[in-house]
Amino acid sequence: MRTGDLIIFHKHNWRVLDIRDDMALIISEKVIEQQAYHHSCVDATWADCGLRTYLNGEFYDGFKAADKSRIVTVLNVNPDNPWYGAKGGEDTEDSIFLLSIEEVVCKYFGDSSAILRNPGKGKYKYWFNKHDENNAKRLANVSWWLRSPGRNNRAAAYIHGLAANQSDSSGGCVGINGNSISSVGGVRPALWLKL
Repeated sequence: MRTGDLIIFHKHNWRVLDIRDDMALIISEKVIEQQAYHHSCVDATWADCGLRTYLNGEFYDGFKAADKSRIVTVLNVNPDNPWYGAKGGEDTEDSIFLLSIEEVVCKYFGDSSAILRNPGKGKYKYWFNKHDENNAKRLANVSWWLRSPGRNNRAAAYIHGLAANQSDSSGGCVGINGNSISSVGGVRPALWLKL
């Protein structure tokens, strides 16, 4: 197994993002379902949101025992939003999780850290630069949630999808200001898998 490979695990296709110490970080190749980040529009962080509860409960419980034995529980750091300062919340132990802004922008889908360090102005105040060369690497079949907060703790950051009939250049952009956490968005779960 190598970084970039596509594998099948528990009835889904997963992309290998990283390999470390006999473990692979994988993310579903496509959005596998649509869910709200949280059940109501109140202040919430990844640590206490409904989507985290679902992924580490009902979704995780859907795996066979043999597959569960290969999923590694990890400590996730949850940084504040780098442009708006919204609190990321406490660090969490997760079996299944969403990627953070930093993981998507700086590590696993190309390095756009220069954009992250320079908050947008004008038309790019709410989204990453639409001409970022790494946008295409983040693109999925529809928009998908990140675990990071948006402009406040009633919004969560996301990656903008692109419908088949769209032709603008917004697909794959980071919606760093976020969508309302009670709105429905795409779920691309990630996990560390024992090799």
